[in-house]
Amino acid sequence: MKIRIKFKKQGSMKFIGHLDIMRYFQKVMRRGNVQIRYSEGFSPHQIMSFAAPLGVGITSNGEYLDIEVTSTEDSKTMIDRLNQVMCQEIQVLSYKKLKDSSKNAMSIVCAADYTLTFRDQHRPRDLEDFFKELEEFYGQEQILIVKKTKKGQKDMDLKPLIYKLELRGDAIFMQVSTGSKDNIKPELVMEAFYESRQRQYPPFAFLIQREEVYGLEDQTGRKIPLEEFGEDIE
Repeated sequence: MKIRIKFKKQGSMKFIGHLDIMRYFQKVMRRGNVQIRYSEGFSPHQIMSFAAPLGVGITSNGEYLDIEVTSTEDSKTMIDRLNQVMCQEIQVLSYKKLKDSSKNAMSIVCAADYTLTFRDQHRPRDLEDFFKELEEFYGQEQILIVKKTKKGQKDMDLKPLIYKLELRGDAIFMQVSTGSKDNIKPELVMEAFYESRQRQYPPFAFLIQREEVYGLEDQTGRKIPLEEFGEDIE
């Protein structure tokens, strides 16, 4: 049986890297007595995969983990059981059963939502003017940048990969392309904005939080939250 788990990662846990988060959840599965499946062979390991690794220093309300289990109790019981053996800064939000034919989250990820808020010392003196410039930046037909890759550098247009960029109160909300093909970080968008204004991008100017991760639905091609591919176990 395939299970998709949604969890949040807050507080000081934002400084824990992806590999350590994997090890953390492996221990959680054992301590929570989850009947997780193991691979076969000489070195069996838990069948577990994450949707989109989160960068160090970023908090999240929408992280996803896929596992396979041999048996399970209802969703509410499993959420409570897992949270009892987890630290308060990482908590399970949902526990959904997937269809047997479902693809794993990593292979269908297409977008993610982020909220960026200013650290006090980097807050612009004229916030209204800053936001006006940001709107003008997003209103361009093209946003050309030079992106560093493992093979060197390449020219690319960011505009088609930024699905939303808007102001919500004193925060910046953006939805960007995410996944193995076109993985855009919010820092890259803000760096391009600062450079377009001939300013140096302050790398620690923002507190960044991922809000949700989306997958592409096969039938319609729509972007939907990854948890909506599954259903609660009653």
